[in-house]
Amino acid sequence: MATIVVRHERPPIRRERLNLTAVAHQRLMLVLLILIAVSALLVVRLMWIGAVSGARGGQDISAAGLPPRADIVDRNGVPLARMMDAYAISVRPHKLISDPAELARKLHEIFPDTPQAEFYAKLTGKGWAYLRHRALPEEVAAVNALGEIGIEFPREKERIYPQSTLAAHVLGFAPVKDGEIYSGGMGAEAAFNDRLVDPSMRGQPLVLSVDARVQGALESELYSAMVDQKAKGATGIVLNANTGEVVAMASFPVFDPNKLGKDADSRRNNVVQARYELGSTFKPLSVAAAMDAGVVTSMAKPYDATAPLQVGKYSIKDDHPLGRWLNVPETLIHSSNIVTARIADEMGAGPMQKLYRALEFDRRPSIELKERFPTLWPTEWGRITNMTVAYGHGIAVTPLHLASAYAALVNGGIWRPATLLKLEADAVPQGRRVFSAATSARMRQLLRLIVMYGTGRTANAPGYRIGGKTGTAEKPSAGGYARHANITTFAAAFPMDNPQYVILAMMDEPQGSSQFPGVRTAAYTSAPVVKQVVTRIGPMLGILPDQRRDVDMSELMPLLSQDTGED
Repeated sequence: MATIVVRHERPPIRRERLNLTAVAHQRLMLVLLILIAVSALLVVRLMWIGAVSGARGGQDISAAGLPPRADIVDRNGVPLARMMDAYAISVRPHKLISDPAELARKLHEIFPDTPQAEFYAKLTGKGWAYLRHRALPEEVAAVNALGEIGIEFPREKERIYPQSTLAAHVLGFAPVKDGEIYSGGMGAEAAFNDRLVDPSMRGQPLVLSVDARVQGALESELYSAMVDQKAKGATGIVLNANTGEVVAMASFPVFDPNKLGKDADSRRNNVVQARYELGSTFKPLSVAAAMDAGVVTSMAKPYDATAPLQVGKYSIKDDHPLGRWLNVPETLIHSSNIVTARIADEMGAGPMQKLYRALEFDRRPSIELKERFPTLWPTEWGRITNMTVAYGHGIAVTPLHLASAYAALVNGGIWRPATLLKLEADAVPQGRRVFSAATSARMRQLLRLIVMYGTGRTANAPGYRIGGKTGTAEKPSAGGYARHANITTFAAAFPMDNPQYVILAMMDEPQGSSQFPGVRTAAYTSAPVVKQVVTRIGPMLGILPDQRRDVDMSELMPLLSQDTGED
């Protein structure tokens, strides 16, 4: 009997399902492998970027999303410079649907500071071109309303100075071209460029020592005085006498860093870029040098000022001669060239040069700004030079030099470099001693006497205990000095019983004020400016007027006559 074998075949549908499952599994595995490979590549790429960026000074992916340049703020956090997305206006000439000549005319109506011909040249050019950088929203809206499809409105990173011209010479500017910021420029933007572009610091603003409120008051008073006196320019600085921090710095004419013009003179910072013979403001420094040198040992010592002092072919005169002998307080109160020269001659050139070098009158001013001019130091320091530099002639320095010197003169005798950075208490430089503490204390008395009874009386602000010295110097000209072109300066400090701030005001060729018409000396041009500024900024700086306090001048009062002086 034959055996029958029965074979069970898998149904075709089941085999097809198993095949599809196997294919799907293979595809899933392939996708997973691809994802793993891509992820690994991304990780390797990020690690490489981090390593390369680290080698380039820390420019790593942590800077992503941050502006390309840090903000600048004043000591109280007021924004002075910041990055913003601004509008630009550009054109693609081949897409224009309007008549280029008519479109140029309309654009000129919106932007009258740009010639119509300049717009027309760009509208008929061969390629894409900017019509405007840093356009205001209302200007963009006006151009958009023209309905021209060939005009575009790209967004760009722009450096904006929200306070306009305020502290323009302190801030300077960062060059911008086609939305890109380049190194260079001037002011804090150039001085601290590396700090401002450091990716690790971009999220933290650069804090300056400047106080925007004090800056505004200084600029306001200087500008008003410049206009009133029909002066060519004005310069001022407020300096912390104990730290060297610049609280305000102003120079006129001024510029707007948002709209750089072609007038290079307006961008010159006269506080550090102009050198002047600062006249009688040097006299307190010279007297202090003589005190420390042991030449002036008594305030009562008399000096002959009865007649001009003849030195060879030169004659040293007083602007307002009293024709009598003067003691030391009277010498400063009446601003005697003759007596100051006699004291310098008795002292000799050595101590004078030593002091002036210690005050850095022989080099560029010490501050972070790059645009600093060197001084004009005498090529030879003979007897007559030693006598004339004692009262501020024959040597030219910047206003910042003088402000730093006066800080040392009143703060106990310590010279410190000026700085534009806000300093914490533990970051204040130790400085170096240039005057003895006893001499500094005596000079505080003498400077206060000058404002109370001498050439600085127009700077006396009741309760603020201002002390200082006037200086009127003729400007150099071909073949000598211009008799009717003066630089007038008042260098001061307050409150003089505990000096906190040095303030300096300078007028360039003043013609006399409405209050003192025709009078061009510092006593009536620069000193009143200091009074106005101190009255405004004192409360801002926490210094309130107090007429019950003052420097103790009782031992010097018996030495004063009833004469008054002008300078």
